[in-house]
Amino acid sequence: MKQRKWAVPKGSFGYIKYKKKESIVRTVLFFALSLAIYGLGIYSTGSNKNLLTIVAVLGCLPACKSAVNAIMFLRATGCSEEAHERISAYDGKLTGFYDMYFTSYQQSFPISHMVLKGNTLCAYTENPKCNVAEGTKHLGQMFVQDGYKNICVKIFTNLDKYIDRLGQLHNSEVEEHREKEDMIRMLYSISLS
Repeated sequence: MKQRKWAVPKGSFGYIKYKKKESIVRTVLFFALSLAIYGLGIYSTGSNKNLLTIVAVLGCLPACKSAVNAIMFLRATGCSEEAHERISAYDGKLTGFYDMYFTSYQQSFPISHMVLKGNTLCAYTENPKCNVAEGTKHLGQMFVQDGYKNICVKIFTNLDKYIDRLGQLHNSEVEEHREKEDMIRMLYSISLS
């Protein structure tokens, strides 16, 4: 799928902020279109007992799906400007992703930034409600389910410690995982989009 020029790509700083706006606008348009079709049916026939009513009701299905997506993005938080300023020193030096939001059946795990190098996935969350132990376990299980073994997952809540770890990873001689691109696709597919 071709990326629009004005769109913020997944994994980039500001992605969640962009998706909040996009999903709200899309939801409003979908509901407005359904309402317009319903109104047109009543206007043209004088009653709501017509085929356009059925079309309008069916049009509410994608509108409701879009509304759920908008609610999820409204609950999500992205990387703060302060954290971005400090982390951006490693942009281009390490394979990193901003504004990732993972969910399990019980909890959500907002990740401000994460880095993948070799068999190591380090992440930073600014949300004090994020259950780091469960998030680590969840991401580790996702790797195992996708066939990746021995992936070390660590989620930091302290920005200074995370920045130190980024420096260590940058200076390490660890080779990139041979299936790095597939691992990135997996991370994208399990995060909020």
